[in-house]
Amino acid sequence: MQTIYAFRGSESDDLKKDEKFLLFSIENMYSLYLLMMSLLLEVQKRAVQDIENKQKKHLATSEDKNPNRKFVNNQVFQLIAQNEAFMEQIKDNSSINWELDNEYIDIIFKAITKSDVYNDYMQTRTSDFKEDKDVFIDIFKEVVAPNDKLYDYIEDKNLTWLDDLPTVNTTILKLLRKLKLTSSKGHFTPKLYKDTEDKQFAIDLFTKTILNTKGINEEIAQKTKNWDADRIASLDYVLLQMGICELQHFPSIPVKVTINEYLEIAKEYSTPKSSIFINGILDKLVKEYKKTDKLNKVGRGLM
Repeated sequence: MQTIYAFRGSESDDLKKDEKFLLFSIENMYSLYLLMMSLLLEVQKRAVQDIENKQKKHLATSEDKNPNRKFVNNQVFQLIAQNEAFMEQIKDNSSINWELDNEYIDIIFKAITKSDVYNDYMQTRTSDFKEDKDVFIDIFKEVVAPNDKLYDYIEDKNLTWLDDLPTVNTTILKLLRKLKLTSSKGHFTPKLYKDTEDKQFAIDLFTKTILNTKGINEEIAQKTKNWDADRIASLDYVLLQMGICELQHFPSIPVKVTINEYLEIAKEYSTPKSSIFINGILDKLVKEYKKTDKLNKVGRGLM
Protein backbone atom coordinates (compact mmCIF):
# COMPACT_ATOMS: atom_id res chain seq x y z
CA MET A 1 0.00 0.00 0.00
CA GLN A 2 2.69 2.49 0.98
CA THR A 3 4.82 1.74 -2.08
CA ILE A 4 1.88 2.09 -4.47
CA TYR A 5 0.84 5.30 -2.71
CA ALA A 6 4.36 6.69 -3.16
CA PHE A 7 4.43 5.52 -6.79
CA ARG A 8 1.21 7.43 -7.53
CA GLY A 9 2.81 10.60 -6.21
CA SER A 10 5.89 10.33 -8.43
CA GLU A 11 6.53 10.64 -12.12
CA SER A 12 8.63 7.49 -12.20
CA ASP A 13 7.80 4.66 -14.57
CA ASP A 14 10.63 2.49 -13.29
CA LEU A 15 8.88 -0.44 -11.63
CA LYS A 16 12.15 -2.13 -10.72
CA LYS A 17 13.23 0.84 -8.63
CA ASP A 18 9.97 0.85 -6.68
CA GLU A 19 9.95 -2.94 -6.42
CA LYS A 20 13.41 -2.71 -4.88
CA PHE A 21 12.10 -0.13 -2.39
CA LEU A 22 9.19 -2.45 -1.54
CA LEU A 23 11.49 -5.37 -0.75
CA PHE A 24 13.89 -3.12 1.14
CA SER A 25 11.01 -1.88 3.32
CA ILE A 26 9.92 -5.44 4.05
CA GLU A 27 13.45 -6.56 4.85
CA ASN A 28 13.85 -3.58 7.16
CA MET A 29 11.21 -5.20 9.35
CA TYR A 30 13.76 -7.86 10.25
CA SER A 31 16.21 -5.15 11.31
CA LEU A 32 13.53 -3.83 13.67
CA TYR A 33 13.12 -7.33 15.10
CA LEU A 34 16.87 -7.52 15.75
CA LEU A 35 16.83 -4.04 17.29
CA MET A 36 14.06 -4.93 19.75
CA MET A 37 15.66 -8.23 20.71
CA SER A 38 19.10 -6.68 21.15
CA LEU A 39 17.51 -4.01 23.35
CA LEU A 40 16.55 -6.75 25.80
CA LEU A 41 20.13 -7.96 26.03
CA GLU A 42 21.36 -4.41 26.56
CA VAL A 43 18.92 -4.03 29.44
CA GLN A 44 20.40 -7.13 31.05
CA LYS A 45 23.91 -5.65 30.67
CA ARG A 46 22.63 -2.42 32.24
CA ALA A 47 21.27 -4.42 35.18
CA VAL A 48 24.66 -6.09 35.68
CA GLN A 49 26.33 -2.67 35.58
CA ASP A 50 23.87 -1.37 38.17
CA ILE A 51 24.78 -4.21 40.54
CA GLU A 52 28.52 -3.61 40.06
CA ASN A 53 28.17 0.14 40.67
CA LYS A 54 26.28 -0.44 43.92
CA GLN A 55 28.93 -2.89 45.13
CA LYS A 56 31.61 -0.22 44.62
CA LYS A 57 29.86 2.37 46.80
CA HIS A 58 31.78 3.54 49.89
CA LEU A 59 28.70 3.05 52.03
CA ALA A 60 27.43 -0.10 50.38
CA THR A 61 24.56 -1.79 52.21
CA SER A 62 24.36 -5.51 52.85
CA GLU A 63 21.91 -5.71 49.94
CA ASP A 64 24.43 -3.87 47.72
CA LYS A 65 27.17 -6.30 48.71
CA ASN A 66 25.00 -9.36 48.30
CA PRO A 67 22.52 -8.36 45.55
CA ASN A 68 19.60 -10.34 44.23
CA ARG A 69 20.87 -11.51 40.81
CA LYS A 70 17.63 -13.20 39.83
CA PHE A 71 16.85 -10.75 37.01
CA VAL A 72 20.34 -10.68 35.46
CA ASN A 73 20.51 -14.48 35.65
CA ASN A 74 17.12 -14.96 34.01
CA GLN A 75 17.50 -18.03 31.79
CA VAL A 76 15.81 -16.36 28.80
CA PHE A 77 18.60 -13.78 28.69
CA GLN A 78 21.10 -16.62 28.72
CA LEU A 79 19.40 -18.49 25.87
CA ILE A 80 19.30 -15.39 23.67
CA ALA A 81 22.92 -14.40 24.39
CA GLN A 82 24.15 -17.95 23.76
CA ASN A 83 22.39 -18.21 20.39
CA GLU A 84 25.32 -17.84 17.99
CA ALA A 85 23.24 -17.37 14.83
CA PHE A 86 21.23 -14.57 16.43
CA MET A 87 24.27 -12.83 17.91
CA GLU A 88 26.01 -12.95 14.53
CA GLN A 89 23.05 -11.20 12.90
CA ILE A 90 23.11 -8.52 15.60
CA LYS A 91 26.81 -7.98 14.98
CA ASP A 92 26.35 -7.66 11.21
CA ASN A 93 23.40 -5.25 11.33
CA SER A 94 24.54 -1.65 10.87
CA SER A 95 21.27 -0.14 12.14
CA ILE A 96 21.96 -1.40 15.68
CA ASN A 97 24.30 0.72 17.78
CA TRP A 98 23.09 0.96 21.36
CA GLU A 99 26.35 2.60 22.47
CA LEU A 100 25.19 5.77 20.71
CA ASP A 101 21.62 5.46 21.99
CA ASN A 102 22.30 4.17 25.51
CA GLU A 103 19.93 6.68 27.12
CA TYR A 104 17.06 4.52 25.86
CA ILE A 105 18.57 1.51 27.60
CA ASP A 106 18.43 3.50 30.84
CA ILE A 107 14.83 4.52 30.16
CA ILE A 108 13.69 0.93 29.63
CA PHE A 109 15.76 -0.41 32.53
CA LYS A 110 14.25 2.13 34.94
CA ALA A 111 10.74 1.45 33.65
CA ILE A 112 11.27 -2.27 34.25
CA THR A 113 12.65 -1.89 37.77
CA LYS A 114 9.70 0.35 38.74
CA SER A 115 7.13 -2.12 37.43
CA ASP A 116 5.03 -4.38 39.65
CA VAL A 117 5.86 -7.44 37.55
CA TYR A 118 9.60 -6.93 38.18
CA ASN A 119 9.22 -6.22 41.89
CA ASP A 120 6.96 -9.23 42.43
CA TYR A 121 9.52 -11.39 40.61
CA MET A 122 12.37 -10.07 42.79
CA GLN A 123 10.68 -11.02 46.06
CA THR A 124 12.64 -14.29 45.92
CA ARG A 125 16.18 -15.10 44.84
CA THR A 126 15.64 -18.32 42.92
CA SER A 127 13.41 -19.36 40.05
CA ASP A 128 12.82 -22.11 37.53
CA PHE A 129 12.67 -21.74 33.75
CA LYS A 130 8.89 -21.36 33.68
CA GLU A 131 8.94 -18.42 36.07
CA ASP A 132 11.84 -16.83 34.19
CA LYS A 133 10.02 -17.15 30.88
CA ASP A 134 6.68 -15.95 32.22
CA VAL A 135 8.14 -12.81 33.78
CA PHE A 136 10.24 -12.12 30.67
CA ILE A 137 7.07 -12.24 28.55
CA ASP A 138 5.15 -10.02 30.99
CA ILE A 139 7.95 -7.44 31.12
CA PHE A 140 8.14 -7.28 27.34
CA LYS A 141 4.36 -7.10 26.93
CA GLU A 142 3.58 -4.68 29.77
CA VAL A 143 6.70 -2.51 30.02
CA VAL A 144 8.90 -2.63 26.92
CA ALA A 145 6.49 -2.85 23.97
CA PRO A 146 4.13 -0.02 25.07
CA ASN A 147 6.88 2.42 26.16
CA ASP A 148 6.18 5.83 24.58
CA LYS A 149 9.79 7.01 24.58
CA LEU A 150 10.92 3.83 22.86
CA TYR A 151 8.13 4.40 20.33
CA ASP A 152 9.47 7.91 19.63
CA TYR A 153 13.00 6.54 19.27
CA ILE A 154 11.86 3.95 16.72
CA GLU A 155 9.96 6.62 14.78
CA ASP A 156 13.10 8.77 14.60
CA LYS A 157 15.25 5.84 13.51
CA ASN A 158 13.05 4.73 10.62
CA LEU A 159 9.60 6.07 9.70
CA THR A 160 8.39 2.78 8.17
CA TRP A 161 9.13 0.94 11.42
CA LEU A 162 6.05 2.42 13.12
CA ASP A 163 3.82 0.29 10.91
CA ASP A 164 6.00 -2.77 11.43
CA LEU A 165 6.26 -2.50 15.22
CA PRO A 166 2.99 -4.29 16.14
CA THR A 167 3.89 -7.22 13.86
CA VAL A 168 7.44 -7.41 15.23
CA ASN A 169 6.28 -7.25 18.86
CA THR A 170 3.71 -9.98 18.21
CA THR A 171 6.41 -12.14 16.60
CA ILE A 172 8.72 -11.67 19.59
CA LEU A 173 5.95 -12.67 22.01
CA LYS A 174 5.21 -15.79 19.95
CA LEU A 175 8.89 -16.77 19.96
CA LEU A 176 9.14 -16.22 23.72
CA ARG A 177 6.02 -18.26 24.42
CA LYS A 178 7.32 -21.16 22.34
CA LEU A 179 10.80 -20.99 23.87
CA LYS A 180 12.13 -24.12 25.59
CA LEU A 181 15.47 -24.95 27.15
CA THR A 182 15.90 -27.36 24.22
CA SER A 183 14.79 -24.95 21.46
CA SER A 184 16.65 -25.19 18.15
CA LYS A 185 19.56 -22.96 17.17
CA GLY A 186 17.34 -21.19 14.67
CA HIS A 187 14.66 -20.25 17.20
CA PHE A 188 15.72 -16.60 17.44
CA THR A 189 16.43 -16.21 13.72
CA PRO A 190 12.97 -16.69 12.17
CA LYS A 191 12.44 -16.45 8.43
CA LEU A 192 11.16 -13.13 7.15
CA TYR A 193 9.10 -14.82 4.45
CA LYS A 194 7.06 -17.96 4.90
CA ASP A 195 8.41 -19.24 1.56
CA THR A 196 9.37 -17.96 -1.91
CA GLU A 197 5.68 -17.71 -2.85
CA ASP A 198 5.13 -15.37 0.08
CA LYS A 199 7.79 -12.97 -1.20
CA GLN A 200 6.55 -13.29 -4.78
CA PHE A 201 3.02 -12.38 -3.69
CA ALA A 202 4.22 -8.99 -2.43
CA ILE A 203 5.99 -8.33 -5.73
CA ASP A 204 3.05 -9.55 -7.83
CA LEU A 205 0.46 -7.51 -5.95
CA PHE A 206 2.54 -4.38 -6.42
CA THR A 207 3.38 -4.88 -10.10
CA LYS A 208 -0.05 -6.14 -11.18
CA THR A 209 -1.78 -3.24 -9.45
CA ILE A 210 0.50 -0.72 -11.19
CA LEU A 211 0.41 -2.40 -14.62
CA ASN A 212 -3.39 -2.69 -14.59
CA THR A 213 -4.03 0.79 -13.21
CA LYS A 214 -5.89 2.10 -16.26
CA GLY A 215 -8.46 -0.71 -16.33
CA ILE A 216 -8.84 -0.71 -12.55
CA ASN A 217 -9.39 3.05 -12.47
CA GLU A 218 -12.14 2.67 -15.07
CA GLU A 219 -13.83 0.12 -12.80
CA ILE A 220 -13.65 2.58 -9.89
CA ALA A 221 -14.96 5.44 -12.05
CA GLN A 222 -17.98 3.36 -13.10
CA LYS A 223 -18.90 2.68 -9.49
CA THR A 224 -18.30 6.24 -8.21
CA LYS A 225 -20.15 8.30 -10.82
CA ASN A 226 -21.94 10.27 -8.14
CA TRP A 227 -18.68 11.02 -6.37
CA ASP A 228 -16.39 13.96 -7.06
CA ALA A 229 -12.99 12.34 -7.66
CA ASP A 230 -11.37 14.88 -5.33
CA ARG A 231 -13.63 13.71 -2.51
CA ILE A 232 -12.21 10.19 -2.59
CA ALA A 233 -9.27 9.96 -0.19
CA SER A 234 -6.02 9.12 -1.99
CA LEU A 235 -5.40 6.19 0.33
CA ASP A 236 -8.91 4.82 -0.29
CA TYR A 237 -8.21 4.94 -4.01
CA VAL A 238 -5.01 2.91 -3.54
CA LEU A 239 -6.82 0.34 -1.39
CA LEU A 240 -9.57 0.02 -4.01
CA GLN A 241 -6.95 -0.47 -6.72
CA MET A 242 -5.27 -3.23 -4.73
CA GLY A 243 -8.56 -4.88 -3.78
CA ILE A 244 -9.81 -4.91 -7.38
CA CYS A 245 -6.45 -6.23 -8.54
CA GLU A 246 -6.77 -9.15 -6.11
CA LEU A 247 -10.32 -9.87 -7.27
CA GLN A 248 -9.25 -9.89 -10.91
CA HIS A 249 -5.74 -11.34 -10.92
CA PHE A 250 -5.33 -13.57 -7.83
CA PRO A 251 -7.60 -16.59 -8.37
CA SER A 252 -6.45 -18.44 -5.23
CA ILE A 253 -7.43 -15.66 -2.77
CA PRO A 254 -11.02 -15.94 -1.46
CA VAL A 255 -13.26 -12.93 -2.05
CA LYS A 256 -14.05 -12.57 1.67
CA VAL A 257 -10.37 -12.57 2.55
CA THR A 258 -9.66 -9.78 0.06
CA ILE A 259 -12.55 -7.59 1.22
CA ASN A 260 -11.90 -8.13 4.93
CA GLU A 261 -8.19 -7.38 4.50
CA TYR A 262 -8.74 -4.01 2.85
CA LEU A 263 -11.47 -3.04 5.30
CA GLU A 264 -9.04 -3.66 8.17
CA ILE A 265 -6.28 -1.64 6.48
CA ALA A 266 -8.73 1.20 5.82
CA LYS A 267 -9.80 1.25 9.48
CA GLU A 268 -6.16 1.45 10.55
CA TYR A 269 -4.85 4.04 8.08
CA SER A 270 -7.65 6.00 6.43
CA THR A 271 -10.73 8.03 7.39
CA PRO A 272 -13.51 6.82 9.77
CA LYS A 273 -15.91 6.23 6.87
CA SER A 274 -13.37 4.72 4.46
CA SER A 275 -14.11 1.09 5.31
CA ILE A 276 -17.84 1.60 4.58
CA PHE A 277 -17.04 3.26 1.25
CA ILE A 278 -14.51 0.58 0.20
CA ASN A 279 -16.81 -2.24 1.27
CA GLY A 280 -19.65 -0.78 -0.82
CA ILE A 281 -17.55 -0.49 -3.99
CA LEU A 282 -15.92 -3.92 -3.72
CA ASP A 283 -19.24 -5.59 -2.86
CA LYS A 284 -20.90 -4.08 -5.96
CA LEU A 285 -18.02 -5.24 -8.15
CA VAL A 286 -18.09 -8.79 -6.77
CA LYS A 287 -21.84 -9.08 -7.49
CA GLU A 288 -21.27 -7.74 -11.00
CA TYR A 289 -18.35 -10.11 -11.63
CA LYS A 290 -20.46 -13.07 -10.52
CA LYS A 291 -23.29 -12.13 -12.88
CA THR A 292 -20.95 -11.68 -15.85
CA ASP A 293 -18.79 -14.70 -14.91
CA LYS A 294 -15.71 -12.47 -14.54
CA LEU A 295 -14.86 -13.63 -11.03
CA ASN A 296 -11.97 -15.98 -11.73
CA LYS A 297 -11.55 -17.94 -8.50
CA VAL A 298 -10.14 -21.45 -8.22
CA GLY A 299 -10.91 -23.91 -5.40
CA ARG A 300 -13.66 -24.48 -2.86
CA GLY A 301 -15.03 -21.61 -0.80
CA LEU A 302 -13.27 -18.91 -2.79
CA MET A 303 -16.39 -17.21 -4.09
